[in-house]
Amino acid sequence: MTHTPPPPEFPPPMQPEPSAPTRNRTNAIIIGAAAAVIAAVVATGIVVVQSRDDDSKPAATAKSSAPAEDVVTAAAEEPDSEPTYDEVDADSFAIALRTTERQCFGSAGCNVTVEPKVTYLGISEDINPNAVYEITYEINGDESGPVIETAELSDQTSLRYTPSLISTASSDTEVSVEITDVLER
Repeated sequence: MTHTPPPPEFPPPMQPEPSAPTRNRTNAIIIGAAAAVIAAVVATGIVVVQSRDDDSKPAATAKSSAPAEDVVTAAAEEPDSEPTYDEVDADSFAIALRTTERQCFGSAGCNVTVEPKVTYLGISEDINPNAVYEITYEINGDESGPVIETAELSDQTSLRYTPSLISTASSDTEVSVEITDVLER
């Protein structure tokens, strides 16, 4: 006789259902991540507010109880600050005159055409490249009195001006120049 195996049990044994702690662990991870994001937003807000209040003081960072990999550093969140440029005034420049034409008439004096040679006394990259500076200067030596002209400096190095024609009382007259005002537009 052959031996027959016993019939299977019905219903088959049930597998145990997944335990509830798995769901609680997922909720804990979601809550922890949300807390880390909130802490990062608060820290960023503090840095932004302090950097707007006083640029000379270093910004403080807030500590978070969230894991280190979830914290955003303050340096990465700070927006690029706008560059600062030197304040310019009449003392920021030196000026000289270049004589381009001279026609003398004996004792009657001379007609002289001069152009300004303006030099910025600092580093040209330290002045605003987007600004136009109106440099007003006074030429002395004309027989009818001082001549006031204005040159425009733009793109840090481009000088635009109109040559000045002056009449001197004699060929010995010294022509001089000085900057009287600088206006930034």
